[in-house]
Amino acid sequence: MSDSLKAEILELVRRHTEAKHAPKPFLPGETMVPYAGRVFDHHEVEAAVDSMLDFWLTLGPQGEAFERELAAAVGVREALLTNSGSSANLLAVAALTSPSLEGRLEPGDEVITVAAGFPTTVAPLVQNRLTPVFIDVDLASGNLRADMLEAARGPRTRAVMAAHALGHPFDIDAVKSFCDKHDLWLVEDNCDALGSEWNGKRTGSFGDFATQSFYPPHHLTMGEGGAVLTNTPRLRRLAESFRDWGRDCWCPSGKDNTCGKRFGWKLGDLPEGYDHKYIYRHLGYNLKPLDPQAAIGRAQLRRLDGFIAARRANHAFLRKALQPFENLIHLPEPDPRANPSWFGFLIVVRDHAPFTRTEFVKYMEGCKIQTRPLFAGNLLRHPAFQGIEHRVVGDLHTTDKLMNDAFFLGVYPGLTQPMLDYMADCLTRFLEDPTQHRARIPMPISGC
Repeated sequence: MSDSLKAEILELVRRHTEAKHAPKPFLPGETMVPYAGRVFDHHEVEAAVDSMLDFWLTLGPQGEAFERELAAAVGVREALLTNSGSSANLLAVAALTSPSLEGRLEPGDEVITVAAGFPTTVAPLVQNRLTPVFIDVDLASGNLRADMLEAARGPRTRAVMAAHALGHPFDIDAVKSFCDKHDLWLVEDNCDALGSEWNGKRTGSFGDFATQSFYPPHHLTMGEGGAVLTNTPRLRRLAESFRDWGRDCWCPSGKDNTCGKRFGWKLGDLPEGYDHKYIYRHLGYNLKPLDPQAAIGRAQLRRLDGFIAARRANHAFLRKALQPFENLIHLPEPDPRANPSWFGFLIVVRDHAPFTRTEFVKYMEGCKIQTRPLFAGNLLRHPAFQGIEHRVVGDLHTTDKLMNDAFFLGVYPGLTQPMLDYMADCLTRFLEDPTQHRARIPMPISGC
């Protein structure tokens, strides 16, 4: 009886989803063209409802399955789900500070990174009393300049942590070689690059740790969510401990005595035989997602290859449309070793252009086409990062250039061909005669 009821419910969910979320006509100049968003159909909604009907709620069988499938998709041994990509970065850094880890990061150790990016790539370093060392980025990609790594290394340098900017891999050959030469940890922030490849191998599989975000603008979504990736089971265990309250036990939710000696441990100053499920090795957190979220993620993962193909095609379309205007704007230049799974289309206004980034952005937003800056631009110019312990190598000239003159447009799979055609038309009209069009106001305020 319950199986037939569930089948009836899921059929109604499918019909409701198809009616509720049916595609709406695109009206140029009236319909907002988002920079990103959820792309889903009844499969994701059914997966969530199916999981809710089981009412497991906390991370469980769907989470375990998603971790296995995600690890296989990226090409790593281990994946650990968490509640956001920012939490994934925090867990990766925290795990490397574990007292039980040989070669752990200690307070005052330095980690080479960049200021041109998202704050939660760097915030975990500060939160764990590490010292970020900032180097400049490449204008064509927004990625760290690998040629500056040696100059940035000091006696306390212990790691490199950086993101693949907007889906374009940084120079993994150079960065890996540098880390291997000096015995440094490498953390890949792969949140904007799921499915990107370097020499035919997917990013997220090169670092000691890598991280993913499943927030709606990203390559797949579970609403809120993220993951830590690694090829080292020992590192996965440490990240899992920090994720799960800092506990020493590794039993999944709802299971006991996986180790076979639950009451046979003697750790710390606890009495011998103290319940291992309640022994804590780290000052941890609770950063788990819910099982229904993982069910959504599994449905999304089955669409990942199609999402990646759409992002690449949309990026190529905009690149071709904008190529005649390279005298006015810098366009993305992929490394020949890279096959990016693009997060966005980066545009950088040239120094001599007869318009500013702000004028260009106001025009595009006036056309109801969402734009975004390259995240924080320069983190060191934000209130939260002023006064932190850090080093800067060089003058971060290109970082400031991107802060002042760069923005990006969407390439996500939800963009239809009429939307892309309209984007290309608006871009072309502005660039052909910026003096006439740059002052389009008022600028509508689009969502975050």
